[in-house]
Amino acid sequence: MTLSRSLLFILLGGSVSFASSLSVYQDQTMYNYIPKENYIGFAQGLKGKCEGDTLSLSVMSSCPEDKRLCKLLNEVKSAEQELRAVQSNMKVLDQLISLPKPTSFDAKNVIDTAKEVGVEQARLSQKETLLNQEVMIKQRSFQKQAPVKQALQSAQICTKELELTIPYGYVSFSTNYEANIDEKEITVTQNLSITNRSGIDIEAETAIFYYRSARQYVNPIHFNPWIVSKYVPMPKKMYKSKRAINDKEAMVELAMMEDVGTMAKAAYAPVASYEDAREYKIKDLSLPSTGLPLDVQVLHWKVPLTCEVRAYPYVNSRAFHVCSFKPKFQIDSNRWKVKEGKRVINENAVGEYHNEKYDLYTKVEEDVNIFRKPIVQKERETGIFGGTARKKDGFVLTLTNKSDKVKTLTLIDRIPTSTTDEIKVKLLSVNSNKKVDYKMLKDGKMEMKLGLAPNETKKIEVLFEISYDKALKVNY
Repeated sequence: MTLSRSLLFILLGGSVSFASSLSVYQDQTMYNYIPKENYIGFAQGLKGKCEGDTLSLSVMSSCPEDKRLCKLLNEVKSAEQELRAVQSNMKVLDQLISLPKPTSFDAKNVIDTAKEVGVEQARLSQKETLLNQEVMIKQRSFQKQAPVKQALQSAQICTKELELTIPYGYVSFSTNYEANIDEKEITVTQNLSITNRSGIDIEAETAIFYYRSARQYVNPIHFNPWIVSKYVPMPKKMYKSKRAINDKEAMVELAMMEDVGTMAKAAYAPVASYEDAREYKIKDLSLPSTGLPLDVQVLHWKVPLTCEVRAYPYVNSRAFHVCSFKPKFQIDSNRWKVKEGKRVINENAVGEYHNEKYDLYTKVEEDVNIFRKPIVQKERETGIFGGTARKKDGFVLTLTNKSDKVKTLTLIDRIPTSTTDEIKVKLLSVNSNKKVDYKMLKDGKMEMKLGLAPNETKKIEVLFEISYDKALKVNY
């Protein structure tokens, strides 16, 4: 015997302190609340528990008319019914046209009838086309919001806490960042984009989103000593089929070898590691199952930043803007939307942690062209002094500022670096019309600070020497 709704409210009066909650993981979602009725939603693959006990779920014969998704489904069914009615009228009209013709012939009546039939056929055909489109739109709209067209209910009303486990993919979220930059400061806004297409309209007083799985297996690990022992050559393996082994001792030895092999595999099995999960909390979340992303602001903070134009000619001929800052909070996603005031600079900027800071690559510097050309073979000089060969090599950088504004940039290039004392590399010269502000760092890294006047073209020649024993061959 089902309880009346008013009686249910009375029974639930003492449980108002319970807070509904939503926990969204990467592999499943758990929704806890105290229901007011049997209706759950248009869900699929759902598991329900009432105060820890498994709850039986079944399909509803009729959907409550006051529920949002039920109203939408009724609109779909109404449009489908209207389409079927039009298609039925078209069939009836075709049948009437195919009836036997009367023996007496009245030309005027036949013409008038034909006109009316033609008009009606055209009207029904046009209406069928429009209804087909309407039905398709409504069906797609419903499919985006719910995985099935049958509403689920609990076999009995749960008067305590109901826990629903929703399968992977029906409630999902992602984090995105927006950066607003000026000359000395960056304003970072972090948002969560949440999508619900589970078929359940969710209302949660507390919602927590985890960047990890709810089900994680950690392989137990115990200390094993690292043994050093006298080397004993391994005996040659004897390949015999099991059928040919009749000796009892041989059978025991084979079993022991198999056990050792099994233990060895277990010892080298990969071990899952656990890291502190990134998680977000939202209070009083209303998350209807619309299939549309809901954007919720999580964090908003400001920090100082420094920006520069940077280029790596040995990799890429384009210069780019990069801004560096120390984040107040951990950055969880490296995709950004970058703005300067209200002006959008880049909808798909990339960032990364680097050298204890975070580098945000904001945009390409379109006004600077860079061309890197190796010094041609005929310009190389090779000489042998005693037993040492010396080879000179290098490259020429050509930079052009196409704009009518001064451009400053940091240019990072390289010369070869050696990992052995048998090969030595040294920088010979950095030549240009004007003095170049550069410094050599470790591993052959060269950093230059350059200024380009409006419409200026600057050439920089870099020469280095590689010395090595003449009996060696080098490659770089």
